[in-house]
Amino acid sequence: MPMIKEYKTVSEVVGPLMMVEGVEGIKFDELVDIQIQDGSTRRGQVLEVQEDKAVVQLFESAAGINLRDTKVRFRGKPLELAVSEDMLGRVFDGMGKVKDGGPEILAEQSLDINGQAINPIRRDYPDEFIQTGISAIDHLNTLVRGQKLPVFSGSGLPHKELAAQIARQATVLNSDEKFAVVFAAMGITFEEAEYFMEDFRKTGAIERSVMFINLANDPAIERIATPKMALTTAEYLAYEKDMHVLVIMTDMTNYCEALREVSAARREVPGRRGYPGYLYTNLSTLYERAGRLVGKKGSVTQIPILTMPEDDITHPIPDLTGYITEGQIILARDLYNAGYKPPINVLPSLSRLKDKGTGEGKTRADHAATMNQLFAAYAQGKQVKELAVVLGESALSETDKLYVKFTTRFEEEYINQGFYTNRSIIDSLTLGWELLSILPRTELKRIKDDMLDEYLPKTEG
Repeated sequence: MPMIKEYKTVSEVVGPLMMVEGVEGIKFDELVDIQIQDGSTRRGQVLEVQEDKAVVQLFESAAGINLRDTKVRFRGKPLELAVSEDMLGRVFDGMGKVKDGGPEILAEQSLDINGQAINPIRRDYPDEFIQTGISAIDHLNTLVRGQKLPVFSGSGLPHKELAAQIARQATVLNSDEKFAVVFAAMGITFEEAEYFMEDFRKTGAIERSVMFINLANDPAIERIATPKMALTTAEYLAYEKDMHVLVIMTDMTNYCEALREVSAARREVPGRRGYPGYLYTNLSTLYERAGRLVGKKGSVTQIPILTMPEDDITHPIPDLTGYITEGQIILARDLYNAGYKPPINVLPSLSRLKDKGTGEGKTRADHAATMNQLFAAYAQGKQVKELAVVLGESALSETDKLYVKFTTRFEEEYINQGFYTNRSIIDSLTLGWELLSILPRTELKRIKDDMLDEYLPKTEG
């Protein structure tokens, strides 16, 4: 059993931080119970140790703490989460306490929420297709098992609807293995939390989901623990219970704001835009907990969602996230304003592992070729549309006009599928071919002739 040490030597409290003096044998990240004068207990964690002083980060508010009468008990172990398969179908708060009024979880294990770094030699390459039912992702920016693929959104854009749609629809094709969703919400409003819980319950997605919800009025410090709770649950379900787990984390921007708040309270030298200099390292400790392990059936796939402040993709949060993850799905304000759902901006979106999860035996042989051709045709069509704005419709050739028609229908039918349409990859491929048939066959230079013969719809005339 770890040694529990108790002290009554609190010297100061600044925001979410407390300084305890005269301590010995205290370890970084150790769990702390703080008993205040009215007998109630709050929790904290050791953030820094210097000689005989420890800085403790409080998970709850510091209100009402009296320096003289406060007892600080160091537990000798890090923050742990009690895990069990019974967590599926349940809702927890950001610190892992049951929030849905149901019974407590009977723990099979208690796990350190900081996880263990995966040995690179043990990592298996992500190469199995996950179907989200969304054409712009499945066909054009394919998600594979064990990947981390963030969604870059902006304030007011419908990322919560997209997150709920992915949670409802995601499956691993041709597999009877169990699939689960771990959903972590950080700093969201009560209204958004209600939206997710209601949607998950109504559609039955809750049955295979574990939800961790940290509300905007919960302590910011709790936000730092929430994604770790979710990822610890995901690793347990994946590597102990052989499940394929999709972790959806929203909103990573709120998580980074909480880091900034603690950093400011510690009076650290700020980095870009006031975020701590270790923001990159800190984010990588979360994102790198995705993957597959050699010899284990399960996998952890991540979809972190973040709102780019002022829609600025060069802001530190999307910038650093883009370095660590394998691509990004970008939501566009102009598509949203035009009423498209989901407003996925196909051209700057990217999945760096898409080639590994597509093709014969995974999706279909024509997947990669049609994906490249759709990208090229859409890019060309966008250019032609811009040209038409400057020079007028009369300046367009017959082929140009077909590109305009293709682009309009591509946005209205392919991208704009709605939040409740679940398309199989075959549906997406069929629709892709139908749209490509608008263009003259001579324009389809990225697809081999034998494939065109097999799949291109025959046009009348």
